[in-house]
Amino acid sequence: MVVVEGAILTSNSVVEFATMLAIGIVLSIFGIGFLCWLMVNLAVYALPFFAGMIAGFAAYHSGAGVVGGLIVGLTAGAITLVVGQAIFATFASPVLRGLIALLFAAPAAVAGYHATLALARIGVPAEGWREVFAIVGAIAVGATAVVRVAGMAYPSGGSRASVTMSGQSQMATTPRIS
Repeated sequence: MVVVEGAILTSNSVVEFATMLAIGIVLSIFGIGFLCWLMVNLAVYALPFFAGMIAGFAAYHSGAGVVGGLIVGLTAGAITLVVGQAIFATFASPVLRGLIALLFAAPAAVAGYHATLALARIGVPAEGWREVFAIVGAIAVGATAVVRVAGMAYPSGGSRASVTMSGQSQMATTPRIS
């Protein structure tokens, strides 16, 4: 060990700690924001995911094995999504379309409620306010799921619109069943 006379030991540990704390807070905010964005964008797939999980577990417990359960679950989830979109896009009945939208929005709203409640438990000390934030989150995620279900029915952004050519009758671009 060498000791040098007159040497001054300077420590930047306070500055390093403050920098790491600030970086941690900023990255946590971005991480929570990303998870919220992901939840809202994937909420519309809550019903197909739920149907796929139920079918996959049923197949697994009936003896299909892990691979069979995965295949059955993925197939059931995909069929649920495609059939829901097809019914929503095909039928013009507002009651039927509302029921399909509600079917997709209800599991999304439940998922939004629980995700918002979990996030509220991090920073909100009062139980009443946690519930208020969770209910607002459920409404926001459910409403977003309804809008996304309606948007998935017409992916080109206006395929229901009618086109009138000069001298021709008006034709709808998608078949509608009432």
